[in-house]
Amino acid sequence: MTDQKLTGKVAVVTGASRGLGRSMALALSGAGAKLALVARDTAKLEEVAAAIARAGGEAAAFQTDVTDEAAVAELARAIAARFGGIHILINNAGINIRGNLLDYKLEDWHKVIATNLTAVFLMSRALVPHMKAAGYGRIINMTSILSHVGLAGRTAYCSSKAGLLGFTKALAMELAADKITVNGISPGPFATEMNLPVINDPAANAQFLAKIPLGQWGDVKDMGALAVFLASEDSKFITGTDIVIDGGWLAS
Repeated sequence: MTDQKLTGKVAVVTGASRGLGRSMALALSGAGAKLALVARDTAKLEEVAAAIARAGGEAAAFQTDVTDEAAVAELARAIAARFGGIHILINNAGINIRGNLLDYKLEDWHKVIATNLTAVFLMSRALVPHMKAAGYGRIINMTSILSHVGLAGRTAYCSSKAGLLGFTKALAMELAADKITVNGISPGPFATEMNLPVINDPAANAQFLAKIPLGQWGDVKDMGALAVFLASEDSKFITGTDIVIDGGWLAS
């Protein structure tokens, strides 16, 4: 923990129990922030909190359904009571239920939209007052390369992520007068647990890497570094935009 640019800040990360959420939480803690870790899996959250504690940081786990309005309101109160304030929010929780349009169930559509878009609205609405009170605010929404391009079998996911990009831009304009920035991060292919079946299959891995101009999977540490930058004073003049981190996938 050498660069403490987030010392004194409290960061909330949803979907913090695994993958990119875990990586970003660890990186923010390494930069000096105190972490409120949010997800449904309490055991996994406690593992992340323990890892942060071993590294000398401070974190607390909050088991929450971020699609539930009452639960999110209670979460905001609990985090503020535990840490005394809230400065940074990373809306990372998300799901992807694949399926062709004609076979797609309405309940699955609602699940994807609720988790990927409505939850971001609920979390932002609940936490922005605390950012205003603190005089510092950073909201980072995990969009996707599928905010920018479409893919068959992912109509719900693409719709939710394109909507999230629009939400990000509009909220950035709304909060600009308060000097609260709102930005998106659009990840491409990263070497997370979810992608291990592809990574560990030589043929599938080679086929996938052929689509990435840089010829490699994203390192989760790179995502953490980007999250720290956007959460810090270094990014104070960046708002209402989306940063694509995909190894050149969209440019190819």
